[in-house]
Amino acid sequence: MVTLGKGLGALIPNKKNQNSAAVDDAIADGQRIQQVPITAVKSNPWQPRTYFDRDKLEELAESIKQHGILQPLVVTREGDGYQLIAGERRLKAAEILGMSEVPVIVKVVSNRDKLELSIIENIQRSDLNPLEEANSYKRLMDEFGLSLEAIANQVGKNISTISNSLRLLSLPIVIKEALSEGKITASHAKLILSYQTKNEQIKVFKKILKSNLTVQALYDLTKKDHPKNKIDTGADPVLGSWEEKLSKALSAKVSISKRGERGQIKIDFFSHEELKNILDKLTK
Repeated sequence: MVTLGKGLGALIPNKKNQNSAAVDDAIADGQRIQQVPITAVKSNPWQPRTYFDRDKLEELAESIKQHGILQPLVVTREGDGYQLIAGERRLKAAEILGMSEVPVIVKVVSNRDKLELSIIENIQRSDLNPLEEANSYKRLMDEFGLSLEAIANQVGKNISTISNSLRLLSLPIVIKEALSEGKITASHAKLILSYQTKNEQIKVFKKILKSNLTVQALYDLTKKDHPKNKIDTGADPVLGSWEEKLSKALSAKVSISKRGERGQIKIDFFSHEELKNILDKLTK
């Protein structure tokens, strides 16, 4: 299986021109760069990104018009044509320019690798919005059975980051739409999650939009609304360390709340398979 932590560098040579050493190395490794009809390349159904900024595509198209496609698309054979693995924005920009051919490297990969490569390409280039990233992690869990720990290892992020990302999917639809459209940030959304009910979440969401609340202002409001609750920002570093250890041991998000000598341990899970995995580790 492809290791995402290595990125796409192992698959895509840094092509500056057709006579470069990078291209020669690619050919020596059996990764020959070839020109194929653009109509023969179909979009990747595993592509995690659902929104493409038209202005940025136009900028990319202008760059390609001046310099050409410096980094080839990565594709796999699909019937009489090719299916895209990586390079969706370059393909769309080439279509805008009306190009007849595009440079590609043909790879043989599984559906899982297609999804993983698409995710890592976008994550490493910060192209996914928070909801697209969260949905990508969920697909890796639901469709390929990856645990939080496995995903964290593959994308080079810690378990709590992956888990917090997945929590965004539990927000009401109207808030998720606003997050996707950039009307609120992921930091806003994570603070909204501190409100327990959907009605409370929507109420504070409307207040954010109406008053144009910054993250700091929302944090202050959250502390005022929930004075007895622990907010993630500024949490006890010792408890944070214990949470991290338990998270790694159980491959799940763990939260510890403590008052005096008493407290609670909360373990989050996002699928039946993950719950089973947690129970298996606890009962060993």
